[in-house]
Amino acid sequence: MIDIYKNFTFDYSNKLIGNSVIIHADCFEWFCKIPENSIHAIVTDPPYGVKEYDFDQLEKRANGNGGIWRIPPSFDGNIRSPLPRFTALNDKERINIQRFFLEWSKIVYNALLSGGHVFIASNSFLSQLVFSSLIEGGLEYRSTVIRLVRTLRGGDRPKNAEKQFPDVCSLPRGCFEPWGLFRKPIPNGMTVSDCLKEFQTGALRRKTDGNPFEDVIESGRTPQKERNIADHPSLKPQSFLRQLTYAALPLGKGIIVDPFMGSGSTIAAAEANNYNAIGVERYEKYYEIGKETIPKLSRITTDESQLRLFAS
Repeated sequence: MIDIYKNFTFDYSNKLIGNSVIIHADCFEWFCKIPENSIHAIVTDPPYGVKEYDFDQLEKRANGNGGIWRIPPSFDGNIRSPLPRFTALNDKERINIQRFFLEWSKIVYNALLSGGHVFIASNSFLSQLVFSSLIEGGLEYRSTVIRLVRTLRGGDRPKNAEKQFPDVCSLPRGCFEPWGLFRKPIPNGMTVSDCLKEFQTGALRRKTDGNPFEDVIESGRTPQKERNIADHPSLKPQSFLRQLTYAALPLGKGIIVDPFMGSGSTIAAAEANNYNAIGVERYEKYYEIGKETIPKLSRITTDESQLRLFAS
């Protein structure tokens, strides 16, 4: 085990992959065990703590029964993967989301070094709930990074009344994905340069061409070659994740954590950038998948057209 991870693995099942380690654990429990002020950044696409990602619903999806997962329309003859039905949430479930992220942000706050950043995926339907909860938990809102990508969410005619109202859509068709950018506040009296010197945090790394990291990133849907490697319903493309992970460590040093690792795409992106990273996943199936997919995804050559804002 690499020395920097000796205070992070405990007695959990874990595996070292390149510069990174993945851990089979519940992130709430894990965050409460690790040393305070010990990680530099978080990049994650969380399950929102809603019922779509409960173990029984994941099993239904795996068995093809769907559960409350929805299947997008197969309008072009292609088979669609199930997607979580965020718009099916009732008031109680929305409150649960707020509570989930409030408690999560509190333990994240303790684990992050001062000035450490958090990139967190969301969507236009839930972002206001998630972002306000993280702010209430003590994190400082910095920006929203917009991933420009056409999705299959929204744009539908009214359910069971499609013929009656053919010229109506109940929601706009989604063309972007908002990622909240937060930071653990820099101590009073400390400048960004002071924070960089003491903690290696507080700012974002500029792009490889010397230009600033930008808050709008063009991104296609995840390529099929990556989906063939990693079976996960919300897999993000390496071309996008590599930009976020690269920016998350301003000096190129430190530890990035993905506490909702899934099949390991964020850890693979960190590996591709030659960074140290920790992936935490409570669902054993995805933890096991990550062992195989992370090395393969990290070696993927990304589409140059998707990286033009990153390295052009």
